[in-house]
Amino acid sequence: MSNSAIAASAPASLAPLPFSIPEIEEGRLSNGLRVVLMRNDSLPLVNIRLISHYGEVNDAPFRNGVIGAMAALLTEGAGALTSREIAERIENIGASLGVSSSADSLGISASCLSFHFEAVLRVFKDIVLNPTFPENELELFKVNTLEGLKYQRSQPPFLADERFSMEIYGTHPYSKVTAVPDIIASLSREELIEAHSALGVSNCTLLLVGDFEVEKLFSLLEETLGGLPQGRECSSEFPTPPQRNKRKLIVVDRKGSAQSNIVMGNAAIPRIHPDFFPALVMNQILGAGASSRLFMNLREEKGYTYGAYSKFGMRRFAGDFEASAEVRTEVTGPAVEEFLLEMNRIRQDEVSEVELRDARNYMTGVFPLRLETQEGLTNALRQQIVFGLHERYLHDYRDLVSDVTASDVLRVAQEWIHPDAFTVVVVGDAGDVIGQLSGVAEDMEVYDVEGNRVS
Repeated sequence: MSNSAIAASAPASLAPLPFSIPEIEEGRLSNGLRVVLMRNDSLPLVNIRLISHYGEVNDAPFRNGVIGAMAALLTEGAGALTSREIAERIENIGASLGVSSSADSLGISASCLSFHFEAVLRVFKDIVLNPTFPENELELFKVNTLEGLKYQRSQPPFLADERFSMEIYGTHPYSKVTAVPDIIASLSREELIEAHSALGVSNCTLLLVGDFEVEKLFSLLEETLGGLPQGRECSSEFPTPPQRNKRKLIVVDRKGSAQSNIVMGNAAIPRIHPDFFPALVMNQILGAGASSRLFMNLREEKGYTYGAYSKFGMRRFAGDFEASAEVRTEVTGPAVEEFLLEMNRIRQDEVSEVELRDARNYMTGVFPLRLETQEGLTNALRQQIVFGLHERYLHDYRDLVSDVTASDVLRVAQEWIHPDAFTVVVVGDAGDVIGQLSGVAEDMEVYDVEGNRVS
């Protein structure tokens, strides 16, 4: 058999991995708190998540960082327990407890052996209902956070993300990617208590995944979380991100940089948009991994970077498309040109059947692997709750990916990628890169690393 014949005979795709997802059950406590359950007794474990739509997007104007600070301090003292006592109680039974916040949500989570569920739930209750926000813990938080903010400013990826978000989202709260030092320094215990008072039934869902008995569970939940107050409805009205009709170049002057950090893109779609699956497949081909077009061009062919990627940043109320890479300073201009070339190419012609097949096979193949663990399944359900996805979303995921066609990919590329109106952010030594970027855009602005515009 000839080499050409061998090359033409690609191995057949493996059959999709079979997997099943337990059915979701729902109920409510007497205070109205929505409870979502998924029983899974394959292991004697329980995952608990209190998921709130009360996210950092709900910070008061000019006080961004308050909700994140409140979330960070929930486990630093609650009820009669100090932060150390909370940690010891949880660690002594091999459980875990944590709080996280993002633009769109706040989550209080715990996981434990089923045998210790009641003990963990009682600590969980105090974290949710009775945080004390001790003054000494608040002062320590301020010191550590202010040092972290100083460190952020030394990191090129942060500087690029900060400026890109400000340009893409304008006056929308999504434009703020970090806290402001003056706000952190001025935080008071009273402000945290006020922020915590908004947390409640009106903006929360309790999710439990694992090994439990529903009949016993609800009486225990009534006893512990039945006292959760109503809280406040979260706003869903925010300014619309600005629409641009021409390309803009922004250089963040980081003197002495040996490389340039490039981020470019435009406003795009929120997470709930009907183009989610076609956009996901399109991006898998364009820039989601090591076999994508951007990676193969800028790394494998040109050798400009260790990796070049793209993604859709889809949130509850808005979203963006962005592509990024870290490149050697001397190839900053050519790298930007190759990015724009690939953006135009994905918009001009339908992708090949091989690219489409490989992207769909990868996405449908890796999906069940992400749900194999109870933690992975819990996180997937959390996303479903945060973004208000259809209850059959996890069941239908692979079919919806497999249904995407080459014409769908072309359509969403044309609809949601606009290289002629990109915001292009380059963090690097302005003296070395501006000359290389002279043809990128008519409009150019230069900023220092503190965010101040310079001439």
